[in-house]
Amino acid sequence: MFLESMVGFRQMWEDPNFRQVVIGSAFGGLAGVLVGAILIVLIILAAAFYVYMAFVWMTIAKKLGYKKAWLAWIPIANLFLLPILAKRHWAWGWLFLLPPVYFILAIVWIWKIYERRNYPGWLSLFLILWILPVLKGVGVIANLIIFGFVAWKDKKASKRKR
Repeated sequence: MFLESMVGFRQMWEDPNFRQVVIGSAFGGLAGVLVGAILIVLIILAAAFYVYMAFVWMTIAKKLGYKKAWLAWIPIANLFLLPILAKRHWAWGWLFLLPPVYFILAIVWIWKIYERRNYPGWLSLFLILWILPVLKGVGVIANLIIFGFVAWKDKKASKRKR
């Protein structure tokens, strides 16, 4: 019985169509594994990014004296934290429903937050690099570094008069 099945398999294997199906299935399975691995890596990176940014905004909120710094950890609620830290009404956070408007206002709010932490407000302009495809990677890394400095490095107010 086993030999008969082996003979049948050999005949199938010699058929060029069967061979193409087997090879195609193998490569399809390999592609699925690679896509799955890439997806897992992206999910881990996204989670790490979220945790880092939550720590950043929680630290900044605490250093600016906001008592509900834990809002940085709650999805959607953390979007309302930006206008609050920029000394605006929390309701401005609803503009996240209009992404282009919220993006522009986020740059303005982050400018004010940086100035409250005694950093130059123009550093918030690095956020613009996030929307430029060629410089997106540079913008993300630069902003992660800048956010880290603003959160964890206390800078004394400059004595320069304006």
